[in-house]
Amino acid sequence: MRKQPSSDDAHEVVYFQRHLDDDPGQSSPGRVFLREVCPVKVRSTMSAVLAAVAAAPPKRFAGGGYWEAMKGDMAGWFEVRVDGPERRHYRLFCLLDYEAEGNEKPLLVVVAGLDKPFRTVLSDADYQRVRGLGQEYRSRNPRSTL
Repeated sequence: MRKQPSSDDAHEVVYFQRHLDDDPGQSSPGRVFLREVCPVKVRSTMSAVLAAVAAAPPKRFAGGGYWEAMKGDMAGWFEVRVDGPERRHYRLFCLLDYEAEGNEKPLLVVVAGLDKPFRTVLSDADYQRVRGLGQEYRSRNPRSTL
């Protein structure tokens, strides 16, 4: 009998891919953000943080502000936070998944990303869109990932 993945295990980094029924293009918002929006240095830092968090595992990662548990309406979410050039903040929104069928390791799921100018806040609508993508991700099992 296979044991369930544990929060003590190393995690596998995956990217949420939208399902054909929800997005005919089957986009992967977090991956697109990382590859097409983030400057090279931000992208490489975020990728290194994701790898380190997954290996730690996440609950043991002491990331100096790069990996943060979110609060309030975003409780249960985590963000990778990196400051970039031209006074911009870059954020990757992630979920931890211990219930994904067909996976021996728990998943660190990159769901979406957003950026904003320094000293500004993301809107409630921005966070609502991220949460909506998270609900879409969790609505199917096996999960839709890359």
